[in-house]
Amino acid sequence: MDIEQLYADADRERIVAEPPKRVDAPERTAFERDRARVVHAAASRRLAAKTQVVGPQSDDFVRNRLTHSLEVAQVARDLARALGCHADVTETAALAHDLGHPPFGHNGERALASLSQDCGGFEGNAQTLRLLTRLEAKTFSENGSAGLNLTRATLDACTKYPWTRAFATDPGGVHSDGTPRFVVKFGVYDDDVEVFAWLRQGVEGTRKCLEAQVMDLADDVAYSVHDVEDGIVADRLDLTRLDLDALWETVRAWYLPECDDAELSDALASMQAQESWPRAAYDASRRSLAVIKNLTSDLVGRFCGSVQTATFAASDGPFIRHRADLVVPRQTEVEIGILKGIAAHYVMQAQDRVDLMERQRSLMAELFEGLWALGPDGLDPSFVEDWECAHDDATRQRVIVDQVASYTDARAISRHAELMRRS
Repeated sequence: MDIEQLYADADRERIVAEPPKRVDAPERTAFERDRARVVHAAASRRLAAKTQVVGPQSDDFVRNRLTHSLEVAQVARDLARALGCHADVTETAALAHDLGHPPFGHNGERALASLSQDCGGFEGNAQTLRLLTRLEAKTFSENGSAGLNLTRATLDACTKYPWTRAFATDPGGVHSDGTPRFVVKFGVYDDDVEVFAWLRQGVEGTRKCLEAQVMDLADDVAYSVHDVEDGIVADRLDLTRLDLDALWETVRAWYLPECDDAELSDALASMQAQESWPRAAYDASRRSLAVIKNLTSDLVGRFCGSVQTATFAASDGPFIRHRADLVVPRQTEVEIGILKGIAAHYVMQAQDRVDLMERQRSLMAELFEGLWALGPDGLDPSFVEDWECAHDDATRQRVIVDQVASYTDARAISRHAELMRRS
């Protein structure tokens, strides 16, 4: 059966019905149009100036949120095609998955989560849904902005955590500075539940659709592999000299609290047995660059291949929407956790990085307070109407959160400097 026939008309439905395009326009499917809308969104362009792990201005090699999203999209599309789910739906979800991230990456998310407790909290994935369905204006109706007006299937695929904050579980682990994590994972704010109910029509519970599961895995794969690559090239870590005692402590604190040393050591040894695992320290030569690139390629293939095999073994499909689940083998989960732990231990826990992140959180707090004091006079024009329509302080605080979250790293720094001069 053709892939388009596996998806129902309801999967292609949009919140606001759209008339057919002009007859001389290129013929595209509904899901291809979704992808184009995300690619052309202003929020996508802003990702180029937002932190992935280290700031985008710190080096001309390291990844930013946009290049990370492109890599996630490539991994997601290839895995979707291998499994038999819609590649355009899955790739669009991958391209959109970080649109809601504020300046300074997860550190900025931590700051905004602390600042927004009185207005419903902050979470990057919930902000992504808000962007796609409200803030990134393309389609308007009598009820206001419908955002990019994406199809139901695509919006569902973009929903990594299909629940509100009230149903989120308590976070575990610690931040790089050793303080306990407090940012809970959820995918929809309370004032966006109406559109959430629409996109989840016919779905019970909190099960992610298969395309969202593929996007989530692709994010983990890209995050784990490429952050290690960035750390190596930035001379932050050496895969041939790992302090395992300290590393395992970080892996357990951040990602895999239930893993003992034996399981972690066996998983690391399995990865090290690959022919592409580096046997000498990185020296910035073309030959050593090739070694690192071959390693990242092999690891991506290793993880996606194991998941594909396990998923096919568990079900006959079809591998679309809510008709099947992705299966991630335990070995793969541990190996990904180890790579993420390597980046956390050698890059994110470095003292200079911890000090920088503290300064960033202070900047975010002062920026929020400065904009709150100015009210509509401090907002971009697109947010002024939201402020004027707000009926209470909590709603007005949400407008400030939306404004700050939209900033790039550089814009946040420059706006903060402006506000400090005015005060």
